[in-house]
Amino acid sequence: MAKLLSCVLGPRLYKIYRERDSERAPASVPETPTAVTAPHSSSWDTYYQPRALEKHADSILALASVFWSISYYSSPFAFFYLYRKGYLSLSKVVPFSHYAGTLLLLLAGVACLRGIGRWTNPQYRQFITILEATHRNQSSENKRQLANYNFDFRSWPVDFHWEEPSSRKESRGGPSRRGVALLRPEPLHRGTADTLLNRVKKLPCQITSYLVAHTLGRRMLYPGSVYLLQKALMPVLLQGQARLVEECNGRRAKLLACDGNEIDTMFVDRRGTAEPQGQKLVICCEGNAGFYEVGCVSTPLEAGYSVLGWNHPGFAGSTGVPFPQNEANAMDVVVQFAIHRLGFQPQDIIIYAWSIGGFTATWAAMSYPDVSAMILDASFDDLVPLALKVMPDSWRGLVTRTVRQHLNLNNAEQLCRYQGPVLLIRRTKDEIITTTVPEDIMSNRGNDLLLKLLQHRYPRVMAEEGLRVVRQWLEASSQLEEASIYSRWEVEEDWCLSVLRSYQAEHGPDFPWSVDGRRQLALFLARKHLHNFEATHCTPLPAQNFQMPWHL
Repeated sequence: MAKLLSCVLGPRLYKIYRERDSERAPASVPETPTAVTAPHSSSWDTYYQPRALEKHADSILALASVFWSISYYSSPFAFFYLYRKGYLSLSKVVPFSHYAGTLLLLLAGVACLRGIGRWTNPQYRQFITILEATHRNQSSENKRQLANYNFDFRSWPVDFHWEEPSSRKESRGGPSRRGVALLRPEPLHRGTADTLLNRVKKLPCQITSYLVAHTLGRRMLYPGSVYLLQKALMPVLLQGQARLVEECNGRRAKLLACDGNEIDTMFVDRRGTAEPQGQKLVICCEGNAGFYEVGCVSTPLEAGYSVLGWNHPGFAGSTGVPFPQNEANAMDVVVQFAIHRLGFQPQDIIIYAWSIGGFTATWAAMSYPDVSAMILDASFDDLVPLALKVMPDSWRGLVTRTVRQHLNLNNAEQLCRYQGPVLLIRRTKDEIITTTVPEDIMSNRGNDLLLKLLQHRYPRVMAEEGLRVVRQWLEASSQLEEASIYSRWEVEEDWCLSVLRSYQAEHGPDFPWSVDGRRQLALFLARKHLHNFEATHCTPLPAQNFQMPWHL
């Protein structure tokens, strides 16, 4: 009876991975709480085969889940319609509640039938036995056997806690349960007295901004957090995860962040290979509709690096919602996991981000300044100009206030706090982070990210003349035109390197540098910090374009 109840309440099982011969446990291991016989790919197909009862019950519950999601998103319009029609009176609500209760009882019965179907399936009984054993005792053997299954990640045991590093327990300067530290935006109206009357006047605007950010704004900014989209992408995500596990020997883990969110991660270890880049770990930060299963992790993987991918809060197996504070909390526990559990030193970690992932990447570089390098692909400097592009002009004030207070992705500000090597990759046909049209390459916000970085690090070099020639170089729409501008100014790279090395030897490596420069030096630095890639925003970056940033 206990096993039947476990099957009723247990998670949905999606797939049983192919297990390599070298990793198989002996078939004679007894079924105990600490050691359970692992499945063999020779006897079971890699896709979980539910019985008819479980399959049909699952379909009914999945359809109910989709209808509930649609009802949730359309509930404001539904309530308004029902109110106008007079259906929200007590005489109408009571019968409706009876219908709703009956429907819930029917769905509970369907769930019980699904549990019976699982109980009659030896594959699921084997899985639930391993899962329960792992929850009781997270031994390496139990966790190894559990990794052979892909199931609803909510039931996966936590592998790493944000307080696990001993330094976090002993230090008061680390993150609290309220979250890690973020750079806060300056007040929109500086110098205004913060009196009670002013607070009351601002209250309606603040309430409106809060509602916009937590309804329309967050879903527009992170469409990957929408349940219906995730449901549609589920087959693709399962296929991508199977490729990482079966072909790349990936290891999935659940991390608990300081805000209570559970973060879904995938680690591919290349340290045992002959390739030297396998000793380096690339932490990948995905875009606003990207998942590690099918995202930018493929680029460093093809280049031979060890890779750690993770999903934003609210994406796939990760819980929560992807607001900036939650994003930074998630990134913090991912970096801590890489250092304290996977055993990588900060000097061996590279942060790689695509698109909106630049926010968490720049936060990590700012908060962990010893990381080796950072690569930002198709990223931007600030969210406000991009948000204004897609919203009506009459909403300018509301959009700016909402972004600054609730969705402040200040990539450039965080990037300037990092002292290490940086490479920016600009998509020359980018249709997402341009503020006009893709053909207008000067409206690409990656240009502004480069200029703000160089102006912070080399303020004298990026004075009026230096800024002008760099803008001219950024206007180049092809490699030929770019090379023509570079040669027109007769940039001598040996001379530029000698000037920079002399300054570094005399004043040290910390930015900003007060080195006096010419226009040639400004062009040299711009070319070293930004590479062009002739593609649209969502084109996968080829492995040969994944290069380490330049440094002296």
